[in-house]
Amino acid sequence: MQDLFILTGPTAVGKTDISIEIAKNLKSEIISADSMQIYKYMNIGSAKITIEEMQGVPHHLIDIIEPDRSFNVSEYKKLAVKTIDDISKRNKLPMLVGGTGLYINSIIFNYDFTDARVDKDYREQLQKLAREKGREYVHSLLREVDAVSYEKLYPNDLKRVVRALEVHKLTGKTISEFNNRRDLYKIPYNIYYFVLTMDRAELYRRIDRRVDTMLEEGLVSEVDRLKSRGYTKDMQSMKGIGYKEIFSYLEGRISLDEAVYLVKKGSRNYAKRQLTWFRKDKRAIWINKDEFTCSSEVAQHIIDIFKSMHQSTFND
Repeated sequence: MQDLFILTGPTAVGKTDISIEIAKNLKSEIISADSMQIYKYMNIGSAKITIEEMQGVPHHLIDIIEPDRSFNVSEYKKLAVKTIDDISKRNKLPMLVGGTGLYINSIIFNYDFTDARVDKDYREQLQKLAREKGREYVHSLLREVDAVSYEKLYPNDLKRVVRALEVHKLTGKTISEFNNRRDLYKIPYNIYYFVLTMDRAELYRRIDRRVDTMLEEGLVSEVDRLKSRGYTKDMQSMKGIGYKEIFSYLEGRISLDEAVYLVKKGSRNYAKRQLTWFRKDKRAIWINKDEFTCSSEVAQHIIDIFKSMHQSTFND
């Protein structure tokens, strides 16, 4: 089986610096698991790693599609699996780095996205209902067919609400039943899965500082350029945190102060959801950054754990 290293954690926890140190030590190549960094021209708002920050470590699945293109997890899995294979064939360690839990799970769980295909007509029907009767109405449809998803998903998370309804229509199963098959853990990888965490209050302060830095670096100008290129707020890419709020500001719907407040609030809520998501997988090894004095110490600790686990796996 192929080895696969995973480093994740909530937004602004400091994955980038640590991933570079680990990758250089383990001779790894990094595969992005970030649903915003796949888009071209969207650098500041996605906190995209720069060439300088890469320090010569090869990165994959960054800047691969235009912002007007939709991109789903099935497409991501296809590209990521191919990239993992290519890296492994060159005797390098593939390293999945990013905070998009769904992307990571598509690789480390045996999800077969062909089992529940897309029903475009039904999907469009639900989206039309959302426009005409509201998202709350579409969300209420889940109550009868998938009570778990009804409780778990918010009405505003229309994409996932629609997908849960669609899976039930296509398979007769709830989306949790569909995903909880017995062969879910049968994957072709030895995974080494690390999740970074830190004090929640400090994480939120880091998020606020990051948003301030994005504004200083020109986030408003970046969104304005995207807008002038013809990209619109209804596109998947423009619904990312930081982009949708600044878009609303540029359209005169809200003030800049309101936009900044919403970006910070949205980012904090996203971090909270990420932590909840990662806790579901018992294979993950949690690394509390507060127990170390610097990123280099964190990186070395993770490297030591990996080498110990890798040797144990090899001996077995």
